[in-house]
Amino acid sequence: MQFRTLGRTGIKVSPYALGAMMFGSIGNPDHDESIRIIHRALEAGINFIDTADMYSHAESEEIVGKALQGRRDDVVLATKLALPMSDDPNHAGTSRRWIMTAVENSLRRLGTDYIDLYQIHRPDPSTDIEETLSAMSDLVHAGKIRAFGSSAMPASEMVEAQWVAERRGLERFRAEQPTYSILNRGIEAEILPVAERYGMGTLVWSPLAGGMLTGRVRRGQQTDLRRASFFSYLSDERRIDVVEQLIPLAEEAGLPMTHLAVAFAIAHPGVTSAIIGPRTMEQLDDLLAGVDVTLSDEILDRIDEIVPPGTDVSALDMAYRTPAQLDPTLRRRPLAGRSAA
Repeated sequence: MQFRTLGRTGIKVSPYALGAMMFGSIGNPDHDESIRIIHRALEAGINFIDTADMYSHAESEEIVGKALQGRRDDVVLATKLALPMSDDPNHAGTSRRWIMTAVENSLRRLGTDYIDLYQIHRPDPSTDIEETLSAMSDLVHAGKIRAFGSSAMPASEMVEAQWVAERRGLERFRAEQPTYSILNRGIEAEILPVAERYGMGTLVWSPLAGGMLTGRVRRGQQTDLRRASFFSYLSDERRIDVVEQLIPLAEEAGLPMTHLAVAFAIAHPGVTSAIIGPRTMEQLDDLLAGVDVTLSDEILDRIDEIVPPGTDVSALDMAYRTPAQLDPTLRRRPLAGRSAA
């Protein structure tokens, strides 16, 4: 396994990162099997593990913590906070109050005294970015985290955070975790260039487009993906059209769809690592079999023809949407002021 530098942090990470979202009640409830999957990934050379406090309501962090006993210093460990952890309105977000509580909870569950990369799971419009940066900076200075990053943050907010950090003398975001796949290439337009400009590493999630690029979603065929009944993107006709064009391309290249998809994600110079999130050992072994895959310029050119660079084919249901997208009052003038007269 080759290693890449996470932005300008000097931290060396594998191009494949092991995502732990599927470990626990929402994925694989068998702790022992999940631990074996983690150990198998480490033996294969993966040294980067990403989890979050809200995955299976903290169960994922507990599993990762047990798996890393005696191996902690060999792993670059990333986790996240910000999404709700209870009905209490203050058990979420990126306020100093919650950050200081959430980090202690994660450290305890993970069985460690430091986190290598602490990430805000989603932007928090209710909290001043200076508040978040100040709290995170204190955690860096206290040695509880080595670096911190964002996830699904719009490019304009990434730039704002960098400027606020510089002007206030605070530590800055060192990484961004956006979604990226052949079907969702929107980050190529601004997110990846901004990350490169500011020396941020990128840890991209869902390189298999939420299961669309496994080859298990075909037109006119019943899929065995468990999430199909929950997410509408798995039946989106535009996305299925693209999948039907990619399957013969993968066959011509002699590659499984999963290998084509992950190799595409890590081929971009702005991408540090791609998160693979296996639920079973079989899924992990399938993905690990593709570590040596290199996509030629010809294959990448043909992918560009199918999905133009910087564009998304619809969107994942779980993708972040800004308040301006979600709240109609932020994009509509009062009725009396909508006309030119």
